[in-house]
Amino acid sequence: MSSLSLHIANGIARVILNRPERHNAFDGALIDDLEDTFGLLARDAAIRVIVLTHSGHNFCAGADLEWMAQTAAKPEAENRADALKMARMFQAINTCPKPVIGLVRGRAIGGGVGLVACCDIVIAAPDASFCLSEVKLGLIPAVISPFVTAKIGVSQARRFMISAETFDAATALRIGLIHQVSSEEEVLTANLITGLMCNAPQAMAEVKTLLTEVADKAIDDNLLSLCADRIADRRASREGGEGMQAFLDKRKADWVPDV
Repeated sequence: MSSLSLHIANGIARVILNRPERHNAFDGALIDDLEDTFGLLARDAAIRVIVLTHSGHNFCAGADLEWMAQTAAKPEAENRADALKMARMFQAINTCPKPVIGLVRGRAIGGGVGLVACCDIVIAAPDASFCLSEVKLGLIPAVISPFVTAKIGVSQARRFMISAETFDAATALRIGLIHQVSSEEEVLTANLITGLMCNAPQAMAEVKTLLTEVADKAIDDNLLSLCADRIADRRASREGGEGMQAFLDKRKADWVPDV
């Protein structure tokens, strides 16, 4: 794939945005490649952790404006189909059952912020900056709005989607878009991966599903029943049994790699 590079080793997949000459902006090929790649990685039991990063200085400049102009000129049905394809790409990343670590340097604009929002853990370099710039172009961040709003909340989304102001890594950390700011992102990522590889793969996948089921829900008997079902299922699962027994036996669980 020319728009993406994919490197897999020891259960770790590195997905690298690879359009540096266009600041890794989305076009049809990159959208297809991201959706296909995350779909394949989601189904590969050998993959334990995914790292999403980029070549070049900037993380992602959002949609390539030349490509966007071409889609806008299409008949309405085709224009909408292209937008839906992009939405499904973000959803493929957002719902991927593997932990997704995002590494961000330089600028993340528009859909680039959407990518950041879809990652489970995000480390940004001190020089990173972010902007939901769509209204400057007479557009709206419609496709990414569910993912960004879920990450930073309605109040912050209203501010930054309406103002289209650029904000720095410290602000992104404060509002919850990212989780850490560091110039040693690769070292931190290596440490994160070591920890993630010690966790039960299916349990981590189910945490991601659980959060979509409980987020913003009223705490009532239905929600309490759902949560009780989830932990009861986990206790009775093979992973749950292995994890508890390994703890009692003072040994590593069978999913922990030998080092």
